[in-house]
Amino acid sequence: MAISKERKNELVAQYEEWAGNSEAIILTEYLGLAMSDLDEVRKRSREAGGEFHIVKNTLTKIALESSGFPLQDDFFIGTTAVGFAFEDAPAMAKVIKDLTKSSETVRIKGGYLGKDLMDADQINALADLPPLPVMRARLLGVLSAPASQLARLVQEPGRQLAQVIKARAEQEGAAV
Repeated sequence: MAISKERKNELVAQYEEWAGNSEAIILTEYLGLAMSDLDEVRKRSREAGGEFHIVKNTLTKIALESSGFPLQDDFFIGTTAVGFAFEDAPAMAKVIKDLTKSSETVRIKGGYLGKDLMDADQINALADLPPLPVMRARLLGVLSAPASQLARLVQEPGRQLAQVIKARAEQEGAAV
């Protein structure tokens, strides 16, 4: 069934909005994916701060081109489903990588990080990165380590003096 020109324009506008709000866009070929698997991927995508949609190739190509994304023609051949990462690009990439592992019919075509082109290997590498909360915790640990070390260093002479006084007091108390 043909889509009206008005509906096509609505879809292009929606795709442009999703692309503009995304940290990463991951295009997949989903031929033969069961509806239950598709629902599970959509659920996991929402949990990862993104969305997963089956899209029309031509309309997606128009939307990405008008949004300033460089195009690669092999991204728009065959069936296409797109993962839009609105919050955490590595988490969304991991959802899609897990999908490709569990389904032999799904493959990653490529995608974008920001507006930079990525191939399937780069997306798999992105999926191997730790999630954003873990990265933030690691960064916080690295930034706070020098301050913690300085505080311990400043407190050490006072702590040692207190131990000497306590030991001396215990010696005198035992001698009496």
